[in-house]
Amino acid sequence: MSSPALRPLRLRIATEADIEALVRLINAAFLVEQFFIEGDRIHAEAVQQLMATGEFLISHDDDGISACVYIEPRGDRAYLGLLSVDPARQRNGLGSRLVAAAEERACALGISCMELRIVNLRQELPEFYRHLGYVITGASPISPDVKTKQPCHFINMSKALGPA
Repeated sequence: MSSPALRPLRLRIATEADIEALVRLINAAFLVEQFFIEGDRIHAEAVQQLMATGEFLISHDDDGISACVYIEPRGDRAYLGLLSVDPARQRNGLGSRLVAAAEERACALGISCMELRIVNLRQELPEFYRHLGYVITGASPISPDVKTKQPCHFINMSKALGPA
């Protein structure tokens, strides 16, 4: 039997029927941020609001949603966020494969650049995204609405899409 990382991804765009499952997945995947963020990462109303301006690309199997990523088109650029992999399925390449699928989707929509933000305290993330071709483009503050346990900020990264 092949490993989960080698199986073809089963992808689809999330619908409103997926909101509760997305909330559970995202909050489980972002538990690693509890050392600096207070409370849950997201709630159902926020997912619904995000669906109004972008879309969640989800990977699923017979057990349900295994991973998701949010894509928000902004002209010829797009924002990629909330990359979330079920903690039981992490470390097998699913996150990288889902980012690649999101980039393909963005290209199909005529988008030439993908942008993202990561929290500086997540020290493993800059290298993860650099490995996928993203470069650091600056920094930005965390929203004052986010309750943090320690000072932090966003690292902004981007990647040109399309033919190399």
